[in-house]
Amino acid sequence: MKRSLLVVITLIFFPLHFFSQDTKPKVALVLSGGGAKGLAHIPTLQALDSLGIVPDLVVGNSMGSIIGGLYAMGYSGDSIASIAKNAKWDKLIGGGVELRSVGVEEKTEFGRYFMTLSLVDKKLKSDPFLLGDQNLRDFLALTTFPVYDIDDFDNLPIPFRAVATDIVNGKEVVLDKGTLADAMRASMSIPVVFSPVPYENTLLIDGGILNNFPTDVAKKLGADIIIGSNVGGGMKTKEKLENISALLFQAGMLNSNLKNKEHKKLCDILLDHSVNLSYSTEDFIKGNEIYEEGKIAVAQNIDQLTTLSKKINKFKQRKHQLPVEETEIIIDTLNYKNVSKANLALARARTNILPNKKYNKQDLFDGIDRAMGTNIFSRITYSPFIYKEKQGLQLNMFEKPKHQFSGALHYDSYRDIGLIVNYTGRNIIGNASRSLITLDIADQPRIRIQHQKNFGPRRNWWLRSEVFGQRFKQKVFINGENADNLRYNDLVFENQLNRDLNSLRSYFGFGITYHNTYIKPEIKPEINDNIFSLDKYNFENINLNAHFSYNSLNEVFFATKGSALRASFSRSVTNNIDVDFFDEAQEDLKGSTNGFSKAGLTYEKRFSIHPRKTMIIGFTTHLIFEDEESTGDISFTDFGISEKNIIGGSVVEPRNESHVFPGLDRGELIVNQFTRLNLGLQLQLVNNIYITPHVDAGTVGFEDFDEYIENIFSAKGEWQDSLETSFLWSTGVTFSYKSILGPLNFDISTISGTNKVRYFIGLGFPLSPSN
Repeated sequence: MKRSLLVVITLIFFPLHFFSQDTKPKVALVLSGGGAKGLAHIPTLQALDSLGIVPDLVVGNSMGSIIGGLYAMGYSGDSIASIAKNAKWDKLIGGGVELRSVGVEEKTEFGRYFMTLSLVDKKLKSDPFLLGDQNLRDFLALTTFPVYDIDDFDNLPIPFRAVATDIVNGKEVVLDKGTLADAMRASMSIPVVFSPVPYENTLLIDGGILNNFPTDVAKKLGADIIIGSNVGGGMKTKEKLENISALLFQAGMLNSNLKNKEHKKLCDILLDHSVNLSYSTEDFIKGNEIYEEGKIAVAQNIDQLTTLSKKINKFKQRKHQLPVEETEIIIDTLNYKNVSKANLALARARTNILPNKKYNKQDLFDGIDRAMGTNIFSRITYSPFIYKEKQGLQLNMFEKPKHQFSGALHYDSYRDIGLIVNYTGRNIIGNASRSLITLDIADQPRIRIQHQKNFGPRRNWWLRSEVFGQRFKQKVFINGENADNLRYNDLVFENQLNRDLNSLRSYFGFGITYHNTYIKPEIKPEINDNIFSLDKYNFENINLNAHFSYNSLNEVFFATKGSALRASFSRSVTNNIDVDFFDEAQEDLKGSTNGFSKAGLTYEKRFSIHPRKTMIIGFTTHLIFEDEESTGDISFTDFGISEKNIIGGSVVEPRNESHVFPGLDRGELIVNQFTRLNLGLQLQLVNNIYITPHVDAGTVGFEDFDEYIENIFSAKGEWQDSLETSFLWSTGVTFSYKSILGPLNFDISTISGTNKVRYFIGLGFPLSPSN
């Protein structure tokens, strides 16, 4: 009875005069902004589909422009629901470029700094926004690709308008032309969160600043009937303005909220979701719940929608479906815009999109990703065009500033606290080049000076020269106990020639490396003699090497998929050693050790077994093959300490000879041969909190390779007090938090052969390995 009465009242008050005419009234759908709350719009679209109501105009703002734009281009409500359900919102909204999308020559520096400042016009400037948006741009570009060649939004299956704000001139902009993905992105440029979008001679930000529920735009465009879906909450009460973020949000939306009441009155059918929603604009992780809550307002208005459906179904409806998408397209002309001459050849080589060849859409976006992987551009967009009946594509490339300064703090149990300061310059010494200086300012300081240059017709060859120096303290262990302390001065000068096999994944190369290690006891032996009676140790080595690297991990820290492999082989050329002992009974040494070769392989695989559970499997082996000792040779086994494998610790060191083994202190074991198998399970408890139980097993050899291989599967030596091939294993658990300052790790591990429990704590971004 109540339902019938509601239908009668609806028929009485609905603007029936529209249906007395012979032409179909113009029906507009208006979707408000609201961040994650905008997912509540989707049930409205599904209801329209089920009732056969096809709007004649869609107007959207912010998240409403995303949902509305997809609907206007032909996606059904069900399709948009599926897209929203499967989208990885944490990566799209706030997620940066993944490590797997970064060029191989840039991976070691990627994601290693807390903040970056750019030198522009002789002034240091920070980015005026918090989050990168290339993932979001790629998502929008891929989903809107079926209409990539439509630049007039009136030519979409349903005419569409996106509302944005001109932040330069302080006025509303209604976007009706251009690339649909760019219009949608401009409409949701939340100030400070996302970068503004360049448009003509100005900058566009979120349309919600001036008009969050743009029903007036629909009315001005001739809408006879307006269906409004509103997720904006309007003005918050005094009691709800209890924190600075709420105050800032209210202040930013003030003008728009003041219009909200009047704009609601323009709706003939109003689906006001705001009273039904339990979640905030940031709660994309609760997308399914928000979607379900969006059904409430639909149910409350289903009678009005049904009445509208019955009245307009006698008229011919628009055909609402996606345009037929060509599986392959031919680009006749490709233009690169805003690219400096120094970077143009590299940009062309990495996109590798050639005229008059067939490409599918994934090929085009893979090319854009490869160009982004150079780390030269902050974003890349595209614009199709027709010129003299030829299909053209313009890539709009936004270069990062030429000079950048970055910084990070770090602390760990081994090196205490430090400040990392980095300068990176592009094309300072030649085109397609990068130069950097990185200082780790600490009690145990480090410095890296590096220059690399891409060359060749496809820019897939690159030279890298690097000087790396460090001073550090090293504990000396006997039977698992700290027996002494040494000071190391370590210097490496390396030159590499590399060639990409895949610009985002793999490369191989050759190099020549000079390595000098100078060791002195922490306390002068004349004051307190050390266990070695050592006064000084100096080892100089030059080696020729070959290497191969593959990395498809998706993150620098806490990766959830992908693999990494590093293989190397080196051959010593010179091995000069100079050792002075404080004890006069020991003869000083000066000369050369016997020659040697080194082979290494490190592999790690990560794969998801659950959305919050990642399996980790790793394998490492590093072996040394010594030449037979000749007359006058100093024994490498006895004195080649600096070129041996240094085992222990929970954090990857930038020194190539150092290898992680939780449960051991950093550098606790120095061995000729080393093999390790590790297993771990990374559990993501909540968004940024992880717990990772792990097991590590390995064998170590203190003598030559033949002796090690002979005993590798039957090792019985006690590693802590023996020179025999030994087996060791550890178990432990790492508790981690992904903080804004970098990862916070606390590890507890035990090691076989001792009754010790070792602890490690680390915070921040440690200095990266050079390879």
